[in-house]
Amino acid sequence: MSTKSKLRAAALGGTADEVEAAFYEALHRGDVDALMACWADEDEVFCVHPGGPRLVGSGAIRAAFEQMFADGGAIHAQPARVRKIDSLASSVHNVLERIEVLTAEGPKHAFVLATNVYHKTAQGWRMVAHHASPGTAQAPDDSHEVPALLH
Repeated sequence: MSTKSKLRAAALGGTADEVEAAFYEALHRGDVDALMACWADEDEVFCVHPGGPRLVGSGAIRAAFEQMFADGGAIHAQPARVRKIDSLASSVHNVLERIEVLTAEGPKHAFVLATNVYHKTAQGWRMVAHHASPGTAQAPDDSHEVPALLH
């Protein structure tokens, strides 16, 4: 079985963790079909890219990723520091994405906090939401302190 087939199989019948791994692998390869196989086929799925608008529906989400992947592009994001809240039919993952960015000085890293939400559907676990913060040059610290300003 090819890597692509394994990723689609994991996305179609695997756990929320396997769907998340397939999502980040598809980002890394710039494979919009494998990436969209991770998403639920529901009208209300949504995605917010760093600094971007809320994209609602699989058509809008696909179009945004197709634009990102145009001309052979890919997103080299490695999830780390995963925090999870699981229930029988949903799983919420908050991850620190370490993203490789090519600059004139060579590769650099940016850090993005993202929240991925998965629901157990009739087709298996699927992503229903991805929300990513604006990137920073330094990895944020995990904090248990309440900031002075919440919004």
